[in-house]
Amino acid sequence: MIVVDVMVARCSGLDVSKDEVVACVRTPGEGGVRRQEVRTFATFSSRLEVLADWLASEGVTVVVMEATGQYWKPVWYVLEERGFELKLVNARHVKIVPGRKTDVADAVWLCELLELGLLRGSFVPPPAIRELRDLTRYRKRVIQAHSTECQRVQKVLEDAGIKLDSVASDVLGVSGRMMLRALIAGERDPNVLADMAQRKMRSKIPQLREALRGRFREHHAILIEMSLNHVEHLEATIARLDARVDTVIAPFVEARDRLDTVTGVGKRAAECIIAEIGVDMSVFPTAAHLCSWAGCARRTTSPAVNADRRKPTGATVGCERSSTSAPGLPHEATTPICPPSSGGSLGASVRRKLPSR
Repeated sequence: MIVVDVMVARCSGLDVSKDEVVACVRTPGEGGVRRQEVRTFATFSSRLEVLADWLASEGVTVVVMEATGQYWKPVWYVLEERGFELKLVNARHVKIVPGRKTDVADAVWLCELLELGLLRGSFVPPPAIRELRDLTRYRKRVIQAHSTECQRVQKVLEDAGIKLDSVASDVLGVSGRMMLRALIAGERDPNVLADMAQRKMRSKIPQLREALRGRFREHHAILIEMSLNHVEHLEATIARLDARVDTVIAPFVEARDRLDTVTGVGKRAAECIIAEIGVDMSVFPTAAHLCSWAGCARRTTSPAVNADRRKPTGATVGCERSSTSAPGLPHEATTPICPPSSGGSLGASVRRKLPSR
């Protein structure tokens, strides 16, 4: 008879899906035999509260669940508020025997691995960092949409034979927008349009007269007007996000300012780094663990194969292009924090500049 040491006496494994949670609880039973019970709960908040009550009544101390898309988050938040010790594990690390995969089997398997001390939880940032992460990732998507819309404006101008981008470095700058609004309003005289140039652009009036002579029609005016309105809406959204990020990051402003001293890392990029990895480096035993978690570490599949980069993780994607230097927005450092060809500049920068504990 094989005797195994039980590391966690009262534990639970959860298999989480969109609509239900299968929970397995294993506790000490009579005669040294482990007692096991499996129940299924809906993922509505009221049912998750019932799940938490059941786990508490069973004396469960540690709960484990797989990271399944976004579905684990509501379960995690409810149990986190109840004070349970939680572990989030990578599904690839706990695969069971192929062909026997069911929700119940997954929950039981997670629970058995947990009670034997064979699972190591992934990094889940505290609530303040999670909120900051949501804001910075959404801001990044809005900035990308802003850049796409600016490119769409340039494509329409090219179709109309208006070569404004060949003369002006920023088509949607102050001068460029005045000219575009005039075109939308019906002005077609290149001399009148060129005379709208402001400041340094006035030295390019002769070139602007040539660039603004084209075949701009009502069709182009409609497209440009819609794009400009969308651009302005996106810029207002980015401004709101920036203001909210400034408020949320207030407790970590010292860490942000220290990261800002790294070459190529601006204020907004530093906010993205903090949003992805937090400021408490004790959760990463070594710098190598941090690089591995961020997807910046290299691996060797066999002695005869050269090392290759790991697949980028959510943290890498969140930090690679942290700039807010889209056309029409305040300039920010554009150097990627963890460029695709790099061997781990994110980890190197963090190791050098993160505040000491």
